[in-house]
Amino acid sequence: MRSVSDAELGDGFAEGDESCLIEAYRRWGALVFTLAARRLGDAEEAKDVTQQVFVGAWHGRKTYDARRGSLKTWLLGIAHHKVADALTRRHRHLRDLEAVTVAASSDPALQPVPPAESVLTYLLLVDELDKLPEQQQTVLRLAFYEDLTQTQIAERTGLPLGTVKTHTRRGLLRMRKRLEVDGESHR
Repeated sequence: MRSVSDAELGDGFAEGDESCLIEAYRRWGALVFTLAARRLGDAEEAKDVTQQVFVGAWHGRKTYDARRGSLKTWLLGIAHHKVADALTRRHRHLRDLEAVTVAASSDPALQPVPPAESVLTYLLLVDELDKLPEQQQTVLRLAFYEDLTQTQIAERTGLPLGTVKTHTRRGLLRMRKRLEVDGESHR
């Protein structure tokens, strides 16, 4: 792409010129990543946020208005929102984990069970795992059976880390709901 001014780049971006998207990423991708990495303290999560910023900007390019600011400023505004969203998701996830931990420590039904019941529980969990959507199954099987971290799962499957985290959370929540309903019907 020939050298273009920021204003020309913004206009081309808003009009849907893919070369302008590439140039915008070349110019400001590292800046967006650095901002996200500093705020999140996690390079993998920052990569996901950077991708979300540029994909979101491209999909919403019709809303870009050069009279309100430069393309760079607009992208950084999107980045701030995406980082805030990531921090909110992280907070919710930690809150959910804490709630499960507290519930597990205070609920006798969630305490370790004798071996015979462990086999039954294992079979029930395997059955519930088979009922999940395919990608959630894949992520949870890699986590449970191969003891992979979410970062390792992302590398193995080629999915973005944020997607792996989402599949993990949704799969566990879905299984939890099903098991709670099954547990109530067996009481």
